[in-house]
Amino acid sequence: MYPQIGVMPMPMNFRYKEVLQRGRPIHQKWDDFLIKHPPMAVSRWAKIFSPFDALEGFDERIARQEVTYEAKRELCEDDAAELNHRLDVLHNYTWNSRMAKANHVIVTVTYFVPCSDVHHRAFGLAGRYESITGMVLGVGENEIRLKTDTGEKRISFDTIQSISGAVFDSKQ
Repeated sequence: MYPQIGVMPMPMNFRYKEVLQRGRPIHQKWDDFLIKHPPMAVSRWAKIFSPFDALEGFDERIARQEVTYEAKRELCEDDAAELNHRLDVLHNYTWNSRMAKANHVIVTVTYFVPCSDVHHRAFGLAGRYESITGMVLGVGENEIRLKTDTGEKRISFDTIQSISGAVFDSKQ
């Protein structure tokens, strides 16, 4: 039987048979080879191969898989009624743009954002809850418009989990 090379048997005419059979060289501290070629620190090994990225974008894709998503929570009847009441209050404060600017109603809306990464296993199944704070510009038939530091944001009613703000604290 032939000696093993990894998991396969060594062929009869293997060119490096003698080298393989000698094994790894062992150098002593006073050896000329070790003095001329000191061993490289493990921390430097990664620096040698770091510019080589065989799979471009692989690290980013792996990092995106680590993002945690959750299933969308359905509101119970009481929470849905409270959310509808709060939307009605906001609509009354901002039924036209002049009233919206005069009343300057600031709210924080928590809403569901579905996973938009087609390569993630949660795509189409789950998402994340995000909160945004801004001035209410208007409440339409199926969305609320907010003015934030970054611009205008439209949020659909079916994604809203909760709305909070000082306007609700004073009315209750």
